[in-house]
Amino acid sequence: MITRFALFEGAVKPGKTEAFRAAVKERLVPLWTQFPGNSDVRVMFSDDRDAGAPEFPLILAISYPDAAAMTAALDSPARFQSKDVTGQIVEEFFDGRIHHHVTERHEYRA
Repeated sequence: MITRFALFEGAVKPGKTEAFRAAVKERLVPLWTQFPGNSDVRVMFSDDRDAGAPEFPLILAISYPDAAAMTAALDSPARFQSKDVTGQIVEEFFDGRIHHHVTERHEYRA
């Protein structure tokens, strides 16, 4: 299994935490679930992540059965739409950057 993590590094803008979480859950996660070939989509906010996870305000993870499925998903219309929505959410609610990490196991490594 291949997992692609989107790691949000920085901070939610003051007073925007609940709106940020709602935007991620209501606007971004539904798009991620439309990525073809995905087998699991997870959202981990800073206060509900697994023990040992790095200190990022948000980690999004999407898993695929293999690298070919991930490649197809990255070329899909849902992925391009999600990039636009992510940009809107970051601009409105977040100060920082997003970077990605791909692993062949479910583990947290930045």
